[in-house]
Amino acid sequence: MAHPEFVPYAALILRLSLAALFFAHAWLKIAVFTPAGSVKYFQALGLPGFFAYITMAGELAVGAGLFFGVLTRLAALAGIPIIAGTIVMVHGKKGWLFANEGGGWEFPAFWIVALAVQALLGGGAWALGPMFGVDW
Repeated sequence: MAHPEFVPYAALILRLSLAALFFAHAWLKIAVFTPAGSVKYFQALGLPGFFAYITMAGELAVGAGLFFGVLTRLAALAGIPIIAGTIVMVHGKKGWLFANEGGGWEFPAFWIVALAVQALLGGGAWALGPMFGVDW
């Protein structure tokens, strides 16, 4: 039996969980690997080094949009190409299971699905976007 009154809270839980993941991945690149190390890693993947900075900024922006519930749908949709990029550039060639050495593409694929669900649900409970008239 469905309980539509719980949908806003389900969207809130999903939104905050996704925000935490984006912040954690940005933090890893900034504080653990350092921006310079992240640039070198991106270059080792065959990407221009500045993509590391774009990715870090994107992860922080998507995380903030999701955390605060401002332009939640747009933030969720903007996160999809970031995560799809990890499948194409890193995890795709490591097989399906994320338990594989170097991590497969199972987890990023699920992350994309969760972002799509968030985009469909919107911000949910306690989203700040509607307070500022930016509820998209």
